[in-house]
Amino acid sequence: MGHLPPGSRLSVPALAREFGVSRSPIRDAVLHLVRDGLGEETLNRGAIVRTFSPAHLLSLYEGMEALEGMAARLAADRSDAAVHKRLTDMVREHHHDIAGTGSRWPVDAADAFHGEIWAAAASPVLARMLEDLQGQVRLAMCSASLGGGNAHAIEDHRELLDAIAAGDADASEAAARRHVVRLRAMLWDVV
Repeated sequence: MGHLPPGSRLSVPALAREFGVSRSPIRDAVLHLVRDGLGEETLNRGAIVRTFSPAHLLSLYEGMEALEGMAARLAADRSDAAVHKRLTDMVREHHHDIAGTGSRWPVDAADAFHGEIWAAAASPVLARMLEDLQGQVRLAMCSASLGGGNAHAIEDHRELLDAIAAGDADASEAAARRHVVRLRAMLWDVV
């Protein structure tokens, strides 16, 4: 993600040449990006990589805040020791990724942590809604070139993990919401 900056034209012929494939799979991919909110159709230009207005960003993060809070609440009620261990391991690995001693991009580690919580919530509809929004959030964060958020993310994730492991649904929801609000504030400062 982040290869094409927001506003870049998603030219089917040009992308087909770049990737050495026929136009058909590229056309399908562009339609998929538009459907997922990562691309947008424009008049007389075709599809472009989505740009995010401040109003759209605010709406996006309001949705994420509510849904992440619900997922954390459900995970606190429905998770077990095995989930808590996986989350603990993920927080540790995320710390290594941030320090440069891990094997993943820190955003991938954060996404994996949240994905584990969504799975623990055991609500496929909620997970699908979060996945749909997460793609747009990730594009917005990459396009804004946020820095300094990873250390705070580790602190937020530890707090969220502790609340889920304690089975405290209220604290879990509150921790998840605070995490999204902090990310929204960071992003808001750069737009």
